[in-house]
Amino acid sequence: MLKRKIQEKIVDYLENGSSKILVLNGARQIGKSYIIRHEGQKRFHNYIEIDLIEDKKGDRVFDGVTSKEDFYLRLSTVAGDRMGAKEDTLVFLDEIQAYPDMLTLLKFLKQDDRFTYIVSGSQLGIALNETLSKPGGKIEVVKMYQLDFEEFLWANNVGEEFIGSVRECYRQKMALTETLHKRMMEFFKLYLLVGGLPDAVNAFVETRNIVRVRGAQKEVYELYKGDAGQYDKEHKLKIERIYELVPSYLENKKKRVRFKQIENKSQARAVQYQDEFEYLIKSGICNEVRAVSNPKFPLMESESKNLLKLYLNDVGLLTGLLYQYNISAVMNDLRSINLGSVYESVVCSELSAHGFPLFYYDNKKRGEVEFLINDFDALSVVPIEVKSGKDYDQHASLDAFVQTPDYNIKSAIVLSNERDVLQKGRVTYLPVYYAMFLRPSTPPSELLIP
Repeated sequence: MLKRKIQEKIVDYLENGSSKILVLNGARQIGKSYIIRHEGQKRFHNYIEIDLIEDKKGDRVFDGVTSKEDFYLRLSTVAGDRMGAKEDTLVFLDEIQAYPDMLTLLKFLKQDDRFTYIVSGSQLGIALNETLSKPGGKIEVVKMYQLDFEEFLWANNVGEEFIGSVRECYRQKMALTETLHKRMMEFFKLYLLVGGLPDAVNAFVETRNIVRVRGAQKEVYELYKGDAGQYDKEHKLKIERIYELVPSYLENKKKRVRFKQIENKSQARAVQYQDEFEYLIKSGICNEVRAVSNPKFPLMESESKNLLKLYLNDVGLLTGLLYQYNISAVMNDLRSINLGSVYESVVCSELSAHGFPLFYYDNKKRGEVEFLINDFDALSVVPIEVKSGKDYDQHASLDAFVQTPDYNIKSAIVLSNERDVLQKGRVTYLPVYYAMFLRPSTPPSELLIP
């Protein structure tokens, strides 16, 4: 079984309870249902799992539930002999977005508190918009992602002692030894090929067969495209088209979405595709990076709604589309292959999984900075540049950005496949695998206002 960071949250909820119902949100096929099922069945004698997508496709038992009493009645038709006491009965409502009105019902189920509940969904952002009455303070929505790089290391039996030593080197701003660096880069390159989708990771761990890995990835890729028709038939073809175009966007110099390519309309604008982009982003199958016009802290004050970059939610999907079964491009650092979009994609997914809202900056005079994050401790913006080649110390755009007085930049980061950790002025050079340790500011347990 794959060890996941979200397990700690789920176990604490199931064992200690909460005043809110835990709702796991995230793209399909990232392991939400599996991990809830695994932990729930261990702890509850009466385990009830309802897949609401399958219910909607089949008997529609839970379609149009009007009240908690109505819900209990319908639940009894499929699990009557398992409806025990709260302490020994877990009801897992899987893919709740299939019936958006059931999100409202959660409020009343929690108030009644007859059973223990846990919920998952892959379209919750969209479903909540469609719900007239929000569940208020009765649910806690936690975002889940595919396996990040650290979880991938766990899956490959890399022990915490080794990871802890690498983490300490990061904290001390030290480089690994040449041997350890080589080992970490081998794992990192494997992660570029395999990604973090559980089916692909399991296929790799069990067989180390790239054909099996790519087969698992292709199934998920096609599933993501097919899901568009399930929720939004009117815009299905547009959603599929945008999703298919994402790798080509990343190969362009600017890397941002080009709206005229979607339907070959020269006058196309972002506003025409708001629903489609909302679907791709809120369903978790694409990560967004928003443009900012004035890159000052806090970044959200100057974000542009009309300019954005999209990345696939999993780097393995991207390398599968770009290189299929050829692993040499990634594993051997072939000079003829530009891995820039691949390295950017993995950093994007790492930062997103760690809780960073992401932005980028593009200026005709000063050039582009790939990622910008907020540093709430320093009340400043941190620019991040990602390099896949040997010219990691060549970054004119980043230099111009850092040296602009108005932006008040106190520190910047360059991630590359080089071993050395260097500090040059305000720029820190780190090996790319150190991205696994980048985190937003940790909130204090309490902070009193004087």
